Amino acid sequence: MNKTQWTPGDIVPESATYVAFDAKGHNGGSLYLEKGKRFPATQHSGSYYKKGE
Repeated sequence: MNKTQWTPGDIVPESATYVAFDAKGHNGGSLYLEKGKRFPATQHSGSYYKKGE
């Protein structure tokens, strides 16, 4: 399965820069995450992460 977005608590599939978005799609900033770690919690419900370009 090739996901394009992940929610807080999901396992990071590969070491890369990811961008956090809130439920309305507003960019909440980017961060570098290591493979095997978990996506961190966010301040907004419905938030998700996408791999940075």
